[in-house]
Amino acid sequence: MRTVGAYELDDDPARVDLDVVWKCLSADVYWGKWRDRELVEKVFRNAWRVVGAYETSSGRLVGFARAFSDTIGSAYLADVFVVDEARGAGLGEELVREMIDNGPGAEFRWMLHTADAHGLYRRFGFGDPPEGQYMERARANGQA
Repeated sequence: MRTVGAYELDDDPARVDLDVVWKCLSADVYWGKWRDRELVEKVFRNAWRVVGAYETSSGRLVGFARAFSDTIGSAYLADVFVVDEARGAGLGEELVREMIDNGPGAEFRWMLHTADAHGLYRRFGFGDPPEGQYMERARANGQA
């Protein structure tokens, strides 16, 4: 667990409030609206790692990131969001940092798709997509 201002970042899956994740993915973000609750719960259960951002004062989940991985060299970053009322505090950046730089996959090749957050991911070494939404960050040791 790591504290960032008035928030805590934690990778304990037992702490994640799936009601908040479901609400955000089903109603608030463009990439998750096609999923039903059962599918959201399934991808959560099967995630390699999840990171939540929580208000320190209340413990309420205000941000989330999920990844799946082969566990040896590659990972895919998915479902990164911060609820509206917690935006502007840098939590999106801290969620990404906690997931890809501070966790067990720091040396991995990371992949993701995004239609609108290229600037955020560039700060972490993701290259510009040749076209479309796909972005990739090479493994830290330079191997493919």
